[in-house]
Amino acid sequence: MKSLVLWSCMATASLAAFADSAGASADKAYKAAMDQMQTRMNGMMMMANPDQDFLMMMVPHHQSAIDMARAELKYGKDPKVRKLAADIIKAQQKEIETMNKWMKGHSHH
Repeated sequence: MKSLVLWSCMATASLAAFADSAGASADKAYKAAMDQMQTRMNGMMMMANPDQDFLMMMVPHHQSAIDMARAELKYGKDPKVRKLAADIIKAQQKEIETMNKWMKGHSHH
């Protein structure tokens, strides 16, 4: 009985360590996504065109959301949250394409 209790405690501790490790890895990925967004945005020069500036700043914002959603798919376990992450990736990629297309067509303004 003692060995079963000991094994159970060890297994629980191992699972907790794995969960902590996955949680820490996810946290690092989320922070990296936010840091990359900030770096991308800091290097931008405003164009004094509200439409252009808005879209220019939104692209890295959306890319950060995609990067964080990918981390959720890698580390997350809840099916509903994982589905939301997959939906975010799809929607944000489409919006980035739309924003880039608009900016390309209006770069002369």
